[in-house]
Amino acid sequence: MAGILGIYGLIISLLIYQKINRDSYTFFEGYKHLASGLCCGLSSLGAGLAIGIVGDAGVRANAQQEAVFVGMILILIFAEALGLYGMIIAIVISQ
Repeated sequence: MAGILGIYGLIISLLIYQKINRDSYTFFEGYKHLASGLCCGLSSLGAGLAIGIVGDAGVRANAQQEAVFVGMILILIFAEALGLYGMIIAIVISQ
């Protein structure tokens, strides 16, 4: 599940790369692209941390009681959504 977070960063980097023009690249555009990259990167970092913590605790809880499996998957999906929200905001900032 955490592998898609790297793809989010790749998508944002390609969107930013297409916007760069060497002749008319202003400081405003540079800081806007920096902010969008940081937004996507830090939200993916937080999502990856949440996925790691929930995954570790979920595997340990699943070994003791199998009824927590569905709840664990739902929490992992919500943690993954943090990275998706960061990518959406990064797209909005970079435009």
